[in-house]
Amino acid sequence: MTNLKTITMFLFLFLIAMTSLPSITHCRTLIIPNTEKLMESTCKKTPNYNVCLQSLKAYPGSSGTDVNGLAQIMVKVMRSKANDAINMIHELQRSRPSKALSSCASKYNAIVIGDIPEATEALAKGDPKFAENGANDAANEATFCESGFNGKSPLTQQNNAMHDVSAVTAAIVRLLL
Repeated sequence: MTNLKTITMFLFLFLIAMTSLPSITHCRTLIIPNTEKLMESTCKKTPNYNVCLQSLKAYPGSSGTDVNGLAQIMVKVMRSKANDAINMIHELQRSRPSKALSSCASKYNAIVIGDIPEATEALAKGDPKFAENGANDAANEATFCESGFNGKSPLTQQNNAMHDVSAVTAAIVRLLL
């Protein structure tokens, strides 16, 4: 008798689970497009839609977050781009040291040590104005690095990438103001 009750209860719960499964998967399909729409609508409000969308889609966890989370992800992208530039600067300094490269190294160190932590902390504390300042400062530092070379800069790609992700970050943060 106890086995029959157990089996009956199991079948009952199994049937309930199976009948509710389509509604669960239906809800999931409703959530995913909304987060995709949030990313797309947010990126449309930035100076570089493609950089924004590519950066966010490449980052794990971006599809289930809010605008503050998107801003935090972009600050992490900024950190990655700054580290890429620092690595390139060190590589270039081995073969051809120059004042311009040294100047760029100090500018990118300022980004990593000052601007990015400022933006990270400000977003965590709910003070987006300081996060916007950090992102704008990083974009300016990349521009100053690029203009410090007489002639062609060997860091154009890194400087442009840093400037673009920083400008996108600042625009996303501005939405939080």
